[in-house]
Amino acid sequence: MIRPYTHADKPQVIHLLRLNTPHYFAEAEEADLLDYLDRHLEDYFVVEEQGVVVGAGGINYFPEAQLARISWDIIHSGFQGKGIGSALTRHRIDMIRENPAIAKIVVRTSQHVYKFYEKNGFTLEKTAADFWAPGYDLYQMVMYLDTAAGHTPQMIK
Repeated sequence: MIRPYTHADKPQVIHLLRLNTPHYFAEAEEADLLDYLDRHLEDYFVVEEQGVVVGAGGINYFPEAQLARISWDIIHSGFQGKGIGSALTRHRIDMIRENPAIAKIVVRTSQHVYKFYEKNGFTLEKTAADFWAPGYDLYQMVMYLDTAAGHTPQMIK
């Protein structure tokens, strides 16, 4: 079940991050996630199975740039590879598509998971070494929604 995040979910979301550290996230990123949850939250969702949060991910909007950013995707290490991340990504893309002011979706991720986003229709836009922390490079991925501009978003269904 995908539902909106509540403040009561915060300990479980932090637990998800810790389960994925250091494989997908640097230890220093926990402070960034706490700041995001406290101060930069716009639309954020959790995936719940039998009362346990097994995934989370958000959206931030930049309407002046016709842009939305998918942010802070975290899937419980024991639930990866089961389609939860793809379902959560599709859920957010569908929400973003409902906003006619948005023409582009960006995901800022790392070399460890950019292939997941490629499978879900994003293309690599740029990279930057050691962006998040030493050994955690930025892989910025993009999906264009403005088909009138000649961009055709593709996604695995």
